[in-house]
Amino acid sequence: MQPSTDKSRPAYQQAYEVLRDMILQGTLPPGTKLVEEKLATDLNVSRTPIRESIRRLEQEGLVVNKRVVKLTETDLRNTFELRKLLEGHAAQCAAAFLSAQEVTTLEHCVHVGHTGSKEEIMEANKEFHEIIMRASNNALMIDLFDKMQSVIYLFRQTVVYYQRPFLIEEHHQICEAIKAHDGQTAERLMKEHLQSDLEFCLHLIR
Repeated sequence: MQPSTDKSRPAYQQAYEVLRDMILQGTLPPGTKLVEEKLATDLNVSRTPIRESIRRLEQEGLVVNKRVVKLTETDLRNTFELRKLLEGHAAQCAAAFLSAQEVTTLEHCVHVGHTGSKEEIMEANKEFHEIIMRASNNALMIDLFDKMQSVIYLFRQTVVYYQRPFLIEEHHQICEAIKAHDGQTAERLMKEHLQSDLEFCLHLIR
């Protein structure tokens, strides 16, 4: 697998995405030692972006001591419990603080969810959750969210590519609650949405 040829994006970001996908898809199985020199040769990049990629994967919990870890069901459940706390709170904040322009962007994400390609839906899903998370205006919470991105990506990929029922409808309901400045409902809907994601993914991977 090679990084994309998109020169507008840093080599580190492209290498990170390739390594992340190789881990999540099992090309680099649990226990595999990540050797910088070999990966740099395989991906046709220098060792620096590989080193930076490994460091980020360690922060996200996919790599420990330069070895690929195995994500257990408990790991995934724990991740989603934390996501529900973070994103539930953020949804409540979004109902109070999002600008009209940001709400319009959320609505566009929902529209893409109904009409876009799988790749476009993946990106719209990511943007939808990130806009809401940023509404928390809490740097520590946003940092925790960012450190879970690899696992979040795994679930996003699963629910989009396997077309989880009601996924986009739930986004629409969350968006409407935020638009109506109903923070309590937005928080409840976000937590229910994430729980449904978890249950769908666990059913598939068991």
